[in-house]
Amino acid sequence: MFTLATAISHSQDIKRSRFLAIAGPASDEQAAKDFIAAHAATDANHNCWAWRIGQNYRFNDDGEPSGTAGKPILQAIDGQELDCVVVMVTRWFGGILLGSGGLIRAYGGTAALCLQAAEKTKIVPMVSFAIEVQFSGLALLKSRLSSLPDTVITAEQFVATGALLTLSIPAANADDILRMVTNLTSGRAVIDRG
Repeated sequence: MFTLATAISHSQDIKRSRFLAIAGPASDEQAAKDFIAAHAATDANHNCWAWRIGQNYRFNDDGEPSGTAGKPILQAIDGQELDCVVVMVTRWFGGILLGSGGLIRAYGGTAALCLQAAEKTKIVPMVSFAIEVQFSGLALLKSRLSSLPDTVITAEQFVATGALLTLSIPAANADDILRMVTNLTSGRAVIDRG
């Protein structure tokens, strides 16, 4: 599963109406709502949007006929297998009615073109652990952990006998990484699985 690395926009004119899609990453529902509020154009006729965050999703037609705007935008998100994404497509009406099929193609197509052009980043489910390690094994452990992809030491606190490390590690590799920690420290590391 992928999400967007940064916000991106794409515009096109369809039968004298201007469509502007703005898409961005959204970590949670509030972030999606904030994105929508920040990018709604007050001078536009319609600010239609959709977002997906895991199993949660919402979409809005903002005055367009039901099912012709928000749902096609959501389908563009799902069609590219994206998650944690919000897309707003704004329309400035140009005087020519597009009909239901035309609106579905215009909103969904503008959203899809925007998302296709976006830089994407892989979503890696992470878990956190606290590890207490003695000074004698600290340098080797930190070196080994820093060489692992997607593994991050998020905090380091020194204690009387060594350090307490807080790690963020890929959930899929958690058992292997914790086994490595145990082996490197000869079983002396204290692992708190939280």
